[in-house]
Amino acid sequence: MSTIPAHGSDLPDARVAVNPPAPIGAKITELRESLLLTPEQLAERCGCDVKVINDLEAGSMAPSLAPLIKITRALGVRLGTLLDDDESIGPVVTRADQYRGTTRLKGLETQSDAGGLVFNALAEGKASRHMEPFYIVLEPSAATAHELSAHEGEEWLYALEGPLEIEYGKELYVLQPGDSIYYDSIVPHQVRAHNGQPARFVACVYTPA
Repeated sequence: MSTIPAHGSDLPDARVAVNPPAPIGAKITELRESLLLTPEQLAERCGCDVKVINDLEAGSMAPSLAPLIKITRALGVRLGTLLDDDESIGPVVTRADQYRGTTRLKGLETQSDAGGLVFNALAEGKASRHMEPFYIVLEPSAATAHELSAHEGEEWLYALEGPLEIEYGKELYVLQPGDSIYYDSIVPHQVRAHNGQPARFVACVYTPA
């Protein structure tokens, strides 16, 4: 296992694999069954195709944020319930050498054409939180056409390395290291690498309870 530097400006490498990803599919199944719901009933509640529910529970589909938000709202839990292993009372401090890789999400939206993202949860274990902060490593995609997506909530992004591209409605924004952007997630958008360059950034996602 690689070691992430604890001090200085060095950032953790994208290949730093820390703890295994949380079993999101198993958690969805457990929560669904506790409510005595079938996959079909959960799909109807959250407006997803039943195949999405079945594939997520089976682990054959990489989770992405928008359907997870719909599912957690339909199940009556917060997003962190699926992403975290445990919770604790009081503040949570995440040191530079304690980044935990959470589930590899396709992107901040539902579409996979934005490129591959590796999420590191920065507030794992914080009870009753309303924000989800992440340190994210983004690899570029070869896709030339992009499909935007939208979900309830707000997002704040702060670019650390490499240019970061955000398509938001009809506008296109490029963030250089040190730049940030705050937007309403209900507007169709997509976050991706710019000009084929990998990027690293911090994101804080808020979703209504």
